[in-house]
Amino acid sequence: MKIAHVAIYTRDLKRLCEFYCRWFGGKAGSECDNAAKSASTCFLRFGSGAELELMNRQELGETVRREFAAGFTHLAFEAETKREVETLTAQMRESGVPVINAPRETEDGRFESCILDPDGNRVEIVAQRV
Repeated sequence: MKIAHVAIYTRDLKRLCEFYCRWFGGKAGSECDNAAKSASTCFLRFGSGAELELMNRQELGETVRREFAAGFTHLAFEAETKREVETLTAQMRESGVPVINAPRETEDGRFESCILDPDGNRVEIVAQRV
């Protein structure tokens, strides 16, 4: 088995779609509207074949985010090198993307940084076992 896709609810479908396409090379499919449910979705496909479904519903409420709470915690995108992690993180910081963990080596031998997408979701940029 493999994961088919991960989905994120957002209040601003276009903004989140543009973010993941710009920074992580996502390719957006066409937006689908479901008038009966007051909902819209858009699938983004990445070079690895992984997909991210972005979804919007009219009645979405605000989410209270806590740093250490049970449940979904982050997405991770794999970079080829440590240098790519450093460069992308620096470019994002310069563009105003919140960087919550600067590039660093982790205890398990990875090199990673962590940023927040426009909705406050954590996104890691990681070079595997460098």
